[in-house]
Amino acid sequence: MTITAAPPSRPPARQGGVTRLVRIRSLPGRIRAIAFLAVLAVAAMFTVSWFAVGDARDGLRVIGHDAGPQVVATGDLYFALSDMDAQLAAVILMGRENLGAGRAKALQVYDQRRSEAHRALLQGSNLARDDPAEQQTARSVLDALGRYEQLAGQALQLDQRQPHAAGPPSAEVGALYRQATDLMKLDVLPKAYNLTLDNGTTVRRTYESKHSAILNGRVWVLLAGALLLVVLIGLQGYLAVHFRRLVNPVLALATLATLVLVAVTVGVLTSQAAQLKKAKEDGFDSVLSLSRARAISNNANADETRYLLDPGLADTYEQVYLDKSQEILYVPAGNLSTYYKQLDQRVAARSGFMGFLGAEAQHVTLPGQGAALDKTLQGYEGVQHDDSRMRSLATSPGGRHAAIALRMDTASKDFSAYDQSLVSLTAIHQKAFADAIGKGDDGLSGWNVGLPVAAVVLVLLILVGVRPRLSEFR
Repeated sequence: MTITAAPPSRPPARQGGVTRLVRIRSLPGRIRAIAFLAVLAVAAMFTVSWFAVGDARDGLRVIGHDAGPQVVATGDLYFALSDMDAQLAAVILMGRENLGAGRAKALQVYDQRRSEAHRALLQGSNLARDDPAEQQTARSVLDALGRYEQLAGQALQLDQRQPHAAGPPSAEVGALYRQATDLMKLDVLPKAYNLTLDNGTTVRRTYESKHSAILNGRVWVLLAGALLLVVLIGLQGYLAVHFRRLVNPVLALATLATLVLVAVTVGVLTSQAAQLKKAKEDGFDSVLSLSRARAISNNANADETRYLLDPGLADTYEQVYLDKSQEILYVPAGNLSTYYKQLDQRVAARSGFMGFLGAEAQHVTLPGQGAALDKTLQGYEGVQHDDSRMRSLATSPGGRHAAIALRMDTASKDFSAYDQSLVSLTAIHQKAFADAIGKGDDGLSGWNVGLPVAAVVLVLLILVGVRPRLSEFR
């Protein structure tokens, strides 16, 4: 008896591969493959949409609720600190004479600004609770402010015990005041400004990266949506050819839903990019610039008082005043006399100047901004006219007391009016900022839930759409 060996069987793995290939080449296999591609396209569109919306949310969080408010808080801090020193100088300059609003009023404003400074420091520290470096900077500002308040208190107490006519105080009071104001100018204010710079840099970097990411995400959503539509239309056509049915209602609904989802997502991302741009350019940039202008204006105003208070350093304070004036509104000028003339000419023409107010004049985009800017420029001109008169009186024989009276009365009132116009102009930009952030937040409301739900619904529609056709082969 001859025994014949059985032929070797094929490996199971090869059978599985052939089986899969046969299944894909069959009509049900191709339907499943196209449906699977559609599901992958849904996943791709969901992924790019999710990340694009996340970029928009991160941008709004940093600019609108984190670093942006910190910049505003530190800007308020800088103003409050500079005005503390301005009020201290005014009290000491008045001596026993109640000029202008009076010594008591100046002391009241000094205490008010001190409270505002502490509140701004507390707010900035709370907002920066996740940043150890900023926390440390805030603590160092608070320590330096405590040393300043101690020196200022000593100067005020000694000045009260040594009453004098309006003008420079005793040498002892002058020495204490000089230590206090130097500490403010060289230590406290630079540290406070560092907080503003750090957060301002964070806002700018966040805006540049997130605004670009949102626009890029919009492109990816369009591409992913187009891919999904092509696959769905291809699946619809494939079924129509092989099953002689013109339309699959469920797949048609999935196609329509995809069109709606892509359009809505692209619209939301376009709106988010626009709101982020408005918050940054019409709101944040101008608020920061005008807050700096207000703080420096107030510091320059204090330099006028220091000019009268400390004759030994009058030339220094005059040059410092010119430098700060150039920061606020720049015109080509090497001295104050030239600055006054150039200022009047350029402001009358509403062109040819730069600085903080120059930047504002070049970007008038909001309702009421132009009128508010005109009022601010007119107020600034008035401040400079008062400064010119004050210095002319101070350098004329016997005119020093008249210069002090002008500084404490008319010039002080005119500066207050100019300062209020700056506040009103800044408020326009603050409202634009708040509106843009609010609209951005509202536009993203519900997307954490809505986007995943929409993706699941699309997948279910695709599966439900092909199921009846596949069931015909069972």
